[in-house]
Amino acid sequence: QFRHVQQLTYSLIEWRSQILSGTLPKDELAELKKKVTAKIDYGNRILGLDLVVRDDNGNILDPDETSTISLFKAHETASKRIDERIQEEKSLQQSLDLRGQPIFNSTHTYSLYVNFKNFVCNIGEDAELLMSLYDPDLSKFISENYLVRWGSKGMPKEIEKLNNLQAVFTDLSSSDLIRPRISLVCQIVRVGHMELKEGKKHTCGLRRPFGVAGGHCL
Repeated sequence: QFRHVQQLTYSLIEWRSQILSGTLPKDELAELKKKVTAKIDYGNRILGLDLVVRDDNGNILDPDETSTISLFKAHETASKRIDERIQEEKSLQQSLDLRGQPIFNSTHTYSLYVNFKNFVCNIGEDAELLMSLYDPDLSKFISENYLVRWGSKGMPKEIEKLNNLQAVFTDLSSSDLIRPRISLVCQIVRVGHMELKEGKKHTCGLRRPFGVAGGHCL
């Protein structure tokens, strides 16, 4: 149950970041808010907490403004929807346990599309950005690296790729989709002199680890 709630929390954190970014269109923002409230209600149910009664837009119904009959009907609808979701997950888990493999068609493969927009970090020299998929539970990478060479002026080294840095991580299997977590990790490698001080620039092209960043993606 801890792992389950942890996964729900990661999803809520990611969706909250998207909402606070202020970049989503109005229709996508409304749809995302519905997903957030549905996830919260689902989490409250599996933890045995009280069910919050909401309207169709995910807003909490005011008991002072809503009739008792309307509250009861809304509560019944919400409870039924959550119970169906829990039953679906139980059925899925039972199928996985019985078969010892995902219920998805094993012949299918999946892909993850990444559109790289910008890199902001005060390095002062050229850098190489290595992006790959990582399983934090198994502590191992599950894909090859997507390499982006970034210049010291804050632009891609290959200027013709400006606003067109895209990659597709292919051949993700059904077993990858049911991993508890998959993260997109970016390793930053500094490329340049050993020392930036005057008089010590006789070395160049040295590759040194500079930093790493990552976030939950699947």
